[in-house]
Amino acid sequence: MQPLWQLTATELAAGYRDAAFTPVDALRACLARSEAVNPRLNALITLDTEAALQAAGHSSARWRDGCALGALDGVPVTIKDNLQVRGLPTHWGSRALAGFVADRDELPVARLREAGAVIFGKTNVPEFTMQGYTDNPVFGPTGNPWNPALTPGGSSGGAVALVAAGGCPVALGTDGGGSIRRPASHTNLVGFKPSRARVPRGQGLPPIFLDFEVAGPIARSVADVAAVMQVIGRGAAQEGSSRGARILFIPRFGDHPVDPQIAALTETAARRLADLGHELTTAQRFDMAEAVNQRWPLLSQVGLAWLVAHPQELSRPFDPSLFGPLMQANAETGRRASAADLFDLLFEAERLRSGLSGLFDRYDFLLTPAAAALPWPAGETHPTRIDGREVGPRGHAVFAGFANAAGLPAIALPCGFAGDMPVGMQLVAREGGDDALLALARSIEKAHPWQRFPEL
Repeated sequence: MQPLWQLTATELAAGYRDAAFTPVDALRACLARSEAVNPRLNALITLDTEAALQAAGHSSARWRDGCALGALDGVPVTIKDNLQVRGLPTHWGSRALAGFVADRDELPVARLREAGAVIFGKTNVPEFTMQGYTDNPVFGPTGNPWNPALTPGGSSGGAVALVAAGGCPVALGTDGGGSIRRPASHTNLVGFKPSRARVPRGQGLPPIFLDFEVAGPIARSVADVAAVMQVIGRGAAQEGSSRGARILFIPRFGDHPVDPQIAALTETAARRLADLGHELTTAQRFDMAEAVNQRWPLLSQVGLAWLVAHPQELSRPFDPSLFGPLMQANAETGRRASAADLFDLLFEAERLRSGLSGLFDRYDFLLTPAAAALPWPAGETHPTRIDGREVGPRGHAVFAGFANAAGLPAIALPCGFAGDMPVGMQLVAREGGDDALLALARSIEKAHPWQRFPEL
């Protein structure tokens, strides 16, 4: 039998049901694996072993007595460190939150706990989750398990690193501009960004991304992602169909560069979708997201400046002088922004949403690369060149923010390796089309399985 740390959440639940092993066994295996890999990755920053073992013991009793709470009962889970977990510190990657311990679970965390999931730790993030890599002044950089000298991306970098390395089968992350999807693509994982409002938020940190940031699952299989969504999502899951779907393949946005190996692997993925019986159309050019992409960083910059001006929203002392230099600069940029600047961003987001609505009258799904660049050195904020061309801080993230701006569901799926490093593709559906998107993802996984572990 495979080591328990290699099993998916779905496989763990099957083993519990068959009494092949218990949630305590699975948790101990994940804790041991985490202990073995974390010194190289710096992914897990807070550990709650005693409470997790107690929760796993209660879950073992429920499975033994035939009264399990569902598919996630007894499954080890980690939580990204911008989500509140009762009794654990919330650092948000910043020295300004030193000593802050949450007195309640944020709503999606509470729903996981109520479903019996065993929460055993929190994972590393960049400061205020505002960057596409994972490093901060409190804990330092997180490494990619496929090459610890490189970044796993961000801001859910600690979450993906631990799942990919086998430290846990499932993690809860957030996505405000690709922060689940891009890291998943860099680590051979499935990362799901639900439609806006599909996963209710509440009782958490101040929303500096407003409702453009959503909570969502990271896992090694689509079935595990779907299982988490059934717990944290609003409304009953609908049976989605992906037969004969109309798919628009968008190889690049505007004139933005894409790493040639990523471009080639995404094109191969597109051909595979056509081979599965889907109707594939290739976009010759796609400029619809340009205006939003140019303005997207302003949202969190203004949000951070608002937080500095309203420290009472944290209900604790809050000293902006403790921010790292980059966050101090971002807060100042946000402070200087005008109301017209912010309205311009929101107007362009609404224009994009309207335009994409028309596009989805003709197509069921969009296919793009999940990221424009391969992972770069772990201590650097972003790659400065892609395919020989200079790019800015979000050059690698050009395919991501439009789905947040329009509130669309999007999923990153593995589509191959560029040398030793994983590459992911992104599929996007119309707003509310989460279940159809997951159905398509399941069919791709069945035809082209991807599960594989790095050698750490």
